Amino acid sequence: MGKKHNMSSSSGLVKIIGLTEKFSFNPKEGIDNPVMVITDDADSAPPPSPRLCVLKREEGESYGFHLRAERGRHGHIIRNVVPVGVAGYSGLQDGDRLLEVNNCYVDDLPHPEVSRKIKLSGHHLCLLVFNEEAYEQAVSQGQDLRDLARAHMGKYTKPPRLCHITRHPVSGLGISFTPVEGEKGHFSVSLVTGGAAEDAGVCKGDRLVWMNGAKVSDLSPSALNRMMKKCGNHITILVIDSESEKNYLQHKMPILPSMAVPHKLPFMARKLHLVSGPDGYGFLLRLERTQSRRTHHVLHKMDRDSSAERAGMQDGDLLLEINGESAETLTHEDIVNRVKHSGQQVSLTTITSQGLEFYTQFGLSPLLFCEDTATDKVKESRGAGSEEETSSQRETDGSCKPRLCSLCKGPLGFGFNLGGVPQSPGTFVSQVAFGGSGQSTGLLVGDVVVEVNGQNVEDKYLEDVIMLVKEGGHFLSLSVMDKISYHKMKQTDSRDVTEQEEEDDNERSSL
Repeated sequence: MGKKHNMSSSSGLVKIIGLTEKFSFNPKEGIDNPVMVITDDADSAPPPSPRLCVLKREEGESYGFHLRAERGRHGHIIRNVVPVGVAGYSGLQDGDRLLEVNNCYVDDLPHPEVSRKIKLSGHHLCLLVFNEEAYEQAVSQGQDLRDLARAHMGKYTKPPRLCHITRHPVSGLGISFTPVEGEKGHFSVSLVTGGAAEDAGVCKGDRLVWMNGAKVSDLSPSALNRMMKKCGNHITILVIDSESEKNYLQHKMPILPSMAVPHKLPFMARKLHLVSGPDGYGFLLRLERTQSRRTHHVLHKMDRDSSAERAGMQDGDLLLEINGESAETLTHEDIVNRVKHSGQQVSLTTITSQGLEFYTQFGLSPLLFCEDTATDKVKESRGAGSEEETSSQRETDGSCKPRLCSLCKGPLGFGFNLGGVPQSPGTFVSQVAFGGSGQSTGLLVGDVVVEVNGQNVEDKYLEDVIMLVKEGGHFLSLSVMDKISYHKMKQTDSRDVTEQEEEDDNERSSL
């Protein structure tokens, strides 16, 4: 059910080109040989190659372009490039197709997720793009766009690592830095074997890129030593292996924290998936001024055994996002309304106040590094027993709430098929492949599909739901219910809405 770039249809006919298998023509076999390809000397034309655009903006300045997904056109499309803006000076052009954001392949990701990656990039942004003609050519020839993007930086280029080191009482931080001879602003890492730095993910021979928010290329060796002495019991550094650093420099690509894999960070934002119960989600939302003198939406008073408590919400957590939308610019009333109109489930991204302070002092967004609790919670909720026993139990007690299933495409695709009643809205799981992603996340034959990637599909027809699944790329979030529980919920849904008491308070709301 994923996006495939292997066909072009300009005249209603589909032509298959670009096969690479070689063969010798056999007159007895004629032209029915399945690997025969008739082209105009296809080997003579070099494959299209992407180009890198590096954007750097100042505080309060925009990048100067729009990113769009257009009906009937493949890819994430660059539009409205300001010629004298940041994007224009970087070489970005109208119609370019986006392949990577900060060295992360995005062509098969949902448009909102790609847009989010750009917004979280800070003041530096690296975009790998194809011009419109090259992209369409690659798509029509069935070329693997991911391979083309990977070839740009080389197969063995590894991402940087953002490592938080906590001082050991005896061996200290377990790390030192040596200037690289002949390379100003470059420092090599030396480690104490088994020390705190090695435990935090730093490797022997790594190159230091960034320390506590400062680029070391701007520091002299003496300034770096002074910073080390002032760091106290903790230090956060960005490092990369020497070979990967050479590749980044060769392609004039900056090495950024937004590209990094986190190691031992003391705080992480957490994405919580809540399913509404008889008394709502079971937490209190308040607008408060914190110690930083800034106003935040704060989560309080998790009800015992409520959806909020089961999801791992903690008293005093700060709300960063609701259903993937930043809470920073939303009013308290806006957030309450979004929760109320989310249907039977809502996704909240949270962090502790100490965690927010940690990222703020380094000029980073806490949303760069986020734990998704959905997979672990789903696994914990699975009891022992066969699939048949689980299905039988759900049908007899009729008390099951919507289940959130997070799937990743594998060799069997998502590992399930969808079905629907002809000419009627509503979709259900008609088949689950053994060993596929659908089976591992708990999908069962007969499950009713309630939401696809956070969008309610109860009133949509089968073909529309399949289209939403395809648009999601390699990752898919499904909210499903067994058939008996679903019909029982629909019968009582209207009564629950009229009987539920809601507190209309802009500063304090139970949810």
